[in-house]
Amino acid sequence: MKTIRNSAVTLLAVFMFCAVLRPLPAQPSWSIAKTLNPGGEGGWDYLTVDAENHRLFVARSTHTQVVDTETGALLADIPGQLEAHGIVLVPRLNRGFISDGGGSGSIFIFDLKTYAVLGKLAALPDIDAITYEPGDDLVLTASGEGNALVTFRPEVDPIGGVIDPPIKLGGSPESLRSNGRGKAFINLEDKNAVAVVDLKTRKVIARWSVAPGGHPVAMAIDASTHRLFIGTRNPQKLIVINSDNGFIEASLPIAAGVDGAAFANGQVFVSCAQGELIIAGNKSGKFEIEQTVTTRKGSRTLAVDAANQRVYLPAADFLPVTTGWPKVKSGTFGILVLRTF
Repeated sequence: MKTIRNSAVTLLAVFMFCAVLRPLPAQPSWSIAKTLNPGGEGGWDYLTVDAENHRLFVARSTHTQVVDTETGALLADIPGQLEAHGIVLVPRLNRGFISDGGGSGSIFIFDLKTYAVLGKLAALPDIDAITYEPGDDLVLTASGEGNALVTFRPEVDPIGGVIDPPIKLGGSPESLRSNGRGKAFINLEDKNAVAVVDLKTRKVIARWSVAPGGHPVAMAIDASTHRLFIGTRNPQKLIVINSDNGFIEASLPIAAGVDGAAFANGQVFVSCAQGELIIAGNKSGKFEIEQTVTTRKGSRTLAVDAANQRVYLPAADFLPVTTGWPKVKSGTFGILVLRTF
């Protein structure tokens, strides 16, 4: 009996020793699995995924497409925008909101089941990125020309409703996020800074430099660890900032033309028009680039489906540039679908 017990102890010790020596599982590798082809003309800006219902909402200049993420079929096409930029969804109200920066600026409010437009809110010119955080229960967008943060309650009357008084930012805003605890963070591209807004007092309470980065464009947030992830263009950096005090925790090199960022399942995803998706993560308290995926030239925005482990990036071929922004070659628009292998 003693011999059996000693043998068991020895075997257990050997097993535990081998377990310690066994390398930890590698971080899953991301790669392009397929391309969705919903068709449609025009460029694009931001996109938003509805993981539960397998839908992808894509701002396409003068219209917003709703795409089936499984088949690539076009489920709906919401018309009427002058310059569609972004979409947020509030399922509890069965509503979606589209930021239209064209003309004097407006917010399209639509039904999430029928896709019918319920009404429009007058906003400010050049409104762009848009976000919603249930903890704050405010839809947030920003006006580049007006240098202001725009807010409103998602229950707003779609016909006669109005936005809240704009919050002056003292700079030209780009991407923005809120932490669900009363603070909003807005990239000020022309000031090389992040503005911090107290949503209760409706005032800017801090401006944090993004140096050694510059011209901050993309933004993501991990509210659980109180971190912001800022994609900058000049120089090209991924800046990790403590969202409590503005302390810069990391600065990592990225590709040119960053325009999109997202955080999901412990990883940061940064999409760059140069044709690269940068994926970073925290290893033993230090942020590092974990993978660089070659995508397509111009694939500058993205949406991440954390539940189903998918990343979506718009892509297309472009006509030769004569003046201004490059134009999409007709019939070439698609959406790259990345997953782990």
